[in-house]
Amino acid sequence: MSYLDSLALTAPELILSLGATFLMLVAAWGGDKATRTISWGAVALFAAAGASLAGPAGHGGSAFFGLYTADAFGAFAKSLIYLAAAICVIIAPRWFEVNERNRAEYPVLILLAATGMGMMVSATDLLTLYVGLELNSLASYVLASMAQKDGRAAEAGLKYFVLGALASGILLYGISLLYGFTGSTHYVDIAHEMGGSAGMGALFGMVFVLAGLSFKVSAVPFHMWTPDVYEGAPTPVTCLFASAPKVAAMALLVRVSMVALGPATHQWQQIIAFAALASIILGAAGAIGQTNIKRLLAYSSINNVGFMLIGLAAGTREGVAAVLFYLTVYVVTVLGSFLAVLQLRDRQGKPVEAIAALAGLSQSRKGLAAALAVFMFSLAGIPPLFGFWPKLLVFQAAIDAHLLPLAIIGFVASVIGAFYYIKIVKIMYFDDAADMISPDNGLVERWTMALAAMLLVVGYVLIPWLGAASAQATGALF
Repeated sequence: MSYLDSLALTAPELILSLGATFLMLVAAWGGDKATRTISWGAVALFAAAGASLAGPAGHGGSAFFGLYTADAFGAFAKSLIYLAAAICVIIAPRWFEVNERNRAEYPVLILLAATGMGMMVSATDLLTLYVGLELNSLASYVLASMAQKDGRAAEAGLKYFVLGALASGILLYGISLLYGFTGSTHYVDIAHEMGGSAGMGALFGMVFVLAGLSFKVSAVPFHMWTPDVYEGAPTPVTCLFASAPKVAAMALLVRVSMVALGPATHQWQQIIAFAALASIILGAAGAIGQTNIKRLLAYSSINNVGFMLIGLAAGTREGVAAVLFYLTVYVVTVLGSFLAVLQLRDRQGKPVEAIAALAGLSQSRKGLAAALAVFMFSLAGIPPLFGFWPKLLVFQAAIDAHLLPLAIIGFVASVIGAFYYIKIVKIMYFDDAADMISPDNGLVERWTMALAAMLLVVGYVLIPWLGAASAQATGALF
């Protein structure tokens, strides 16, 4: 395959990286006044990158001598990434106008982060994986600390950077071990060696690689950065962290586990099962005492990652398809949740993050309270909302893979998690009104939030289509 053919397969990354470079020049000349123009330019680039997935970039095969692959699995994940990133770009200018000042570099950083995410999900070599992950991480560290007036943002950025550097070191050490004991960094070659005479050294490398990737998906015990970063980062940035990078990291973990480490399924299955249960239990227990809505959503993120890992622990085609289905519904739910949080403002227009401030919200902001209730019930997996279906799929995949104890414990732990979601609804509908939330005029946030809530209510009609799409994407790995 020629370099031109390989470049055609990497069209989404080329569009985003070249577009980010151009918009960076626009930001340098136009300054913060050009933020809205740059933001809509970034959205157009995400649309163009998504459209390019309909061509060879979505199903063209291997590129650059096996370092990168363009397949249905990568295209599925990238579609979710670009959608989430575009929404996080659109909602940001209004937040920064009220709380800080518009930052022209914000959409550029998201473009660069999304470029790294695309490389992560399409990587078929450990070095490509690492380059994509670091490109995403470096942009994310800056985004986390972008709110200069809020001391929590600087703390969040520093914690994210220090712990992220530690996780990157662990991952790189694991990569070096796998290379040393298998003789290759290519996924297929690693799988071939592990299926033959892989020894203890390669298994140690696998453990370190999985530990480094667990940090990126904020799975227990590598979750400690999540609550502080979610609380301290600007809310549009937190919305980004909870959606697009989560998709990229989970898709990356799935591809590495199923393709590179496939012959060692019984070894990594135990690690993933432990991380799944620990994430579900700690995510549920840790959220109970939270008083800040963003920290509560951080623990909710950890909890939901645990359910996704149950699907991965199954190690089957059905389990991976359930993970992709879960990711899709989760992205819609978490985007809607943070869009609702963005509308929580006091009379001075300042963000309100205290859960107690939601008291009586159903009386003053009926639509916002109803939407937030839909998101909370969906995150809890309570039927008939759409969030119930992906949980059912991952439990079914675990049972079919003879992991009945894992499914039972996960189901019981999900009941604990439902407590704090229902608590939010109870505060909004049954507590005495606090009268702290003022009406908000953000049309983009309101209509996007309403669309997300509507999808969760009527989402069951999409099950045949979404199930077929996730099954087709999964087929690329098998």
